[in-house]
Amino acid sequence: MKKTNVYKLSLSAMFLALIFVLPLLTGQIPQLGERFCPMHIPVFLCGYLCPGPWGMIIGFIGPLLRSVTVGVPAPLFPKAFSIAFELAAYGAMSGIFYKLLPKKRINLYLSLILSMAAGRLVRAFVMLCCVGFDFSRFDFPAFRTAVVINAVPGMIIQFLLIPVLVSAAEKYKTKNK
Repeated sequence: MKKTNVYKLSLSAMFLALIFVLPLLTGQIPQLGERFCPMHIPVFLCGYLCPGPWGMIIGFIGPLLRSVTVGVPAPLFPKAFSIAFELAAYGAMSGIFYKLLPKKRINLYLSLILSMAAGRLVRAFVMLCCVGFDFSRFDFPAFRTAVVINAVPGMIIQFLLIPVLVSAAEKYKTKNK
């Protein structure tokens, strides 16, 4: 059991490092980061490969640490704060759905879609909380555009990349048992 925890801790640390490194591919340009969602990929992978609280924890602390140390996503409150809850939901829900659904490739895609939806709903709720449920200060059409419509390229990348990486990791893990 101890070996398993060390393995999950090591993988989680690698995924946290990727949260810092992958956004460098977008050149630290926030508009590109919002479109390609590079921080989401390691969080989803952590949720699938280190189920339980690991994906949730990495998803939560990653954006906050990155905002404090690198300055992106900015501002820390409410943007990085709401992204932290969104990514925490991705990490938690991907692990939960992956564990609950039968291990079929189609269910990997289904769990990814459900996790994406859950994370975006959590982010909307947190943003509403941050503005004190004042709907005049929460522009839902702008939120929908920024978090859903602008993120379509990132969602496509995640949809193509994550199931392949998770399947490969699972095959490797099964082969080396």
